[in-house]
Amino acid sequence: MHTVSSPASRRGFALVVLAALCWGTSGISGRIVADRTDLSPLDIAWYRLAVGAVVLLAGWALTARRRTTRTRVTRPVAVRLVLIGAGLAAYQLAYFSAVARAGVSIATLVALGLAPLLIAVGAALLGHGRPSRTTVVALVVALLGLTLLVGVSAGLDTGTAVLLGALLAAGSALGYAVVTIASGSVPAGVPVTLAGFAGGAVLLTPVVLAVGLHVPADPVAIAVLLYLGLVPSALAYTLFFTGVRTLPGAVASIVTLLEPLTGTVLATVFLGERLAPAAVVGGLLMLAAVAGLYVRELGRAPELESAV
Repeated sequence: MHTVSSPASRRGFALVVLAALCWGTSGISGRIVADRTDLSPLDIAWYRLAVGAVVLLAGWALTARRRTTRTRVTRPVAVRLVLIGAGLAAYQLAYFSAVARAGVSIATLVALGLAPLLIAVGAALLGHGRPSRTTVVALVVALLGLTLLVGVSAGLDTGTAVLLGALLAAGSALGYAVVTIASGSVPAGVPVTLAGFAGGAVLLTPVVLAVGLHVPADPVAIAVLLYLGLVPSALAYTLFFTGVRTLPGAVASIVTLLEPLTGTVLATVFLGERLAPAAVVGGLLMLAAVAGLYVRELGRAPELESAV
């Protein structure tokens, strides 16, 4: 097992950071599609998973000749892959539903802000041990920043739409936590990203067909849907699942708080969602938590490392 300060963990940290920045564009992308078409959150979630699955399948087929060894998928691994697919499906559907009701900022902030707590609790319940003191401090600082961001973004609007959106975002956080915990022990040779997206798309397909799938005609919306399936999906989740193999789940969940920060900034610039001075302070606290986590846990000198 890699230590949190090993070179592999530092690479994993960088990959998860890149994934979080890509994910930060998801909310505004979904909002653009919803504003220009009659697609529902269910439609957008399905298109994202389906496009991502097709891209990942094509990549898997093109690189088939380079793979000299095959990893056997045992029953426990298969169960994890099913959980990842179900978690992705629930996460996407709940997230885009929350965006439609409460806006990009609140949906993204609540979903990704609750995730570290859920992951830490889940890891403890599964016997993965308690997080380090540094991780706990970083979590507290990040959640304090998150509270400032959510409070300012919500403003005085406490209607049922915002409340329902926040509850949906909490469900999205649960799905994300399941994905993170389940993917941590999947062997390196297993195409976990492809399995997750394909599984999620398959699970949502009967629901989409029962409700009635809407096909967009607007070229901008189609382009954004393709982007949504390519960059914040196929690319970002490949980076994430690769990085999380060598990074503790609690650390990864804190790093991904860069996603709501990115999403809030984009929503402020392009959608007019206000970012007041207190929200800026909250964002800086979240950045400080990520930077401090890297310096303390992942930036240690090699001589301080110990085998686990």
